Amino acid sequence: MSTLKEGDKAPDFIGNDQNGNTISLSDFTGKTLVLYFYPQDNTPTCTKEACNFRDNYQSLVDKGLSVIGFSFDTEKSHKKFIDKFQLPFPLIADPDKKIIEAYGVWGEKKLYGKVYMGTLRTTFIIDQHGMIKHIIQKVDSNNASAQVLELLK
Repeated sequence: MSTLKEGDKAPDFIGNDQNGNTISLSDFTGKTLVLYFYPQDNTPTCTKEACNFRDNYQSLVDKGLSVIGFSFDTEKSHKKFIDKFQLPFPLIADPDKKIIEAYGVWGEKKLYGKVYMGTLRTTFIIDQHGMIKHIIQKVDSNNASAQVLELLK
């Protein structure tokens, strides 16, 4: 579970997207940013979440939001995932987990009684000043974009 709280300054990040472009938090100064962290490309729940953001992307943009996804997958994996599902937003590759750890979303998970370390599905909404406005820790993958929009009403 992230030690970051609503009202904290968002940790700065610099990473490469699926096309090798460098993206940083400072690129979004003056904008509201939705950062969503997910475990892995092309897994059923992660695909549902990405496609939910895709299907409601225009509603998010209309509210002045930018969307970025993060996982420890490679740029190449992200490129295939984006192409396969026509995702309209960048995915940042974080194979060394520096950004994932900076946001405190690398932690213990359980699946079928097995305990392992992985990315905790979490969404951060960062305001135009780089402050964390909202943190969604119980992400509903089928309704991830609605959860974001509901908080911004």
